[in-house]
Amino acid sequence: MIQIAILGLGTVGTGVAKVVAENKRQIERKLGEPLEVKTVLVRHFKDGLYRQLMTNDFQKIENDPEIRVVVETIGGVEAAYEYTRRALEAGKHVVTANKQLVAEHGCELLELAKRKNVSYLFEASVGGGIPILHPLTQCMAANRIDEIYGILNGTTNYILTRMVRAGATFQDALREAQEKGYAEADPTADVEGIDAGRKICILGDLAFGRQMDPEAVPMEGICKLSLQDVKIAQRAGYRIKLLGRAVRLPGSGRTAYVAPHLIPEDNPIANVEDVFNAVMVRGNATGDVMFYGKGAGELPTASACVADVMECLQASPRRDEIGWDGGTEGFADPLSLKSRHYFRIAGSLADAAAVFGQVEVLSENGETAFLTEAVSGQEAAQLSQSLKVLACMRVLA
Repeated sequence: MIQIAILGLGTVGTGVAKVVAENKRQIERKLGEPLEVKTVLVRHFKDGLYRQLMTNDFQKIENDPEIRVVVETIGGVEAAYEYTRRALEAGKHVVTANKQLVAEHGCELLELAKRKNVSYLFEASVGGGIPILHPLTQCMAANRIDEIYGILNGTTNYILTRMVRAGATFQDALREAQEKGYAEADPTADVEGIDAGRKICILGDLAFGRQMDPEAVPMEGICKLSLQDVKIAQRAGYRIKLLGRAVRLPGSGRTAYVAPHLIPEDNPIANVEDVFNAVMVRGNATGDVMFYGKGAGELPTASACVADVMECLQASPRRDEIGWDGGTEGFADPLSLKSRHYFRIAGSLADAAAVFGQVEVLSENGETAFLTEAVSGQEAAQLSQSLKVLACMRVLA
């Protein structure tokens, strides 16, 4: 009998317990022996199916030699970091879905796991139920990864989908997302791009082998998006999506950011709707490879956690191929990247052409919406200073 512990019994923790119980036969066939949740760490005891497993004393997990894997589903950083560090120090494998913890302390915790000859795995931290980290580090290991971009937050994608399909305003679509349970009462991390930013940092860390400090990665959300821009983009054959993007630069440079983009409707990611996520990985040998599925939710995320548990137990003795250097040198301002830009201005086509030269007009109706030729972010910001800019976004090539 293999015994594990779960830290936290919220949505993901409960899902892990359910997956272990409901898929026990399949899991046992893969592992060769049964898998059982022995202990669940909670802050407050409550009645229910798992009442007999609950404890509020982490030492009971830390000092239990029968517990081989700890699944951290607390979220946040402070307590999660402390418990993760102590579990690894105790020689236990740790699995997590905690994107903030991995983005901020993943390098350190991976090094600690390596010293203790155990695994620290976090497949569920980026795409929920979408397998992306394992393919990135194993299946595409022979590639030089040049770029990763994608829809990394289901809440914002749902809001944008409702703005397109129903013509809802941002505020109305957000309210609907909250009513359906897709958005938290405080949706800041989602709608301001912070959640997607943490995820693109993890992807960039693994793809480029060096730390991407979340504090250095610009994160812009969708709060300022106007329904007018959504409609203009749609009429012109584009969709607006919030993308996290990490790009390899010449030499050893790299950059990353989160921002809304206009995406041509023939790009597969343009048609990813509702709460679904999608990640595009560009390898120098494979070209573009897309991963698609539910990026959050109780059972999809729990499925990825339990798969990591099984991998910890099957690895001999640990997985060594994941990890990155803790140095942050070589990170460049993403404003150096060149792309076409979308502008909506309070002005005429003549005003736009006087500043940007040749432009592609998308709308003229008192205000002018247009696309520029490819320019860097710095050039776009500098050139547009003389215009009354109402909206500005990059266009994904």
